[in-house]
Amino acid sequence: MDILKMGAELLGQKLGDQGGAAGTDAIQSALASVLGGGEGGLDIGSLVSGLQQGGLAELAGSWLGDGENAPISASQLRDVLGSDKIGQLASQLGSDEDSILSGLQDAIPQMVDKSSSGGSLLDAVGGLGGVADLAKGFLK
Repeated sequence: MDILKMGAELLGQKLGDQGGAAGTDAIQSALASVLGGGEGGLDIGSLVSGLQQGGLAELAGSWLGDGENAPISASQLRDVLGSDKIGQLASQLGSDEDSILSGLQDAIPQMVDKSSSGGSLLDAVGGLGGVADLAKGFLK
């Protein structure tokens, strides 16, 4: 399954989206624009890098590994993504920021986790050099 589509479906469920595919498509487009991938995708590498820079490398590590995903708080998520992006997503989806944050708290860890399974993490973070940079962040 496409990671961005999965995230859109998870967020849509949290927001009570009953719009079916059209609703999921709109959420997917809004989610992509906010999470740095534009209309065509998702930039997991930048998201993980933002977590690291925000002092959340251990949290990111739990999502990237094969074990249980550690939870992220709404305030941590707001710090990583920025209030402006949360507000933009809420506006695009006609929802409030608290509902968006609640949905993203569920969706983002799963999106990162699924994108890192089976070796696709290499593509997400820029190949072996990106993984080395990620490892340096975990070891700081």
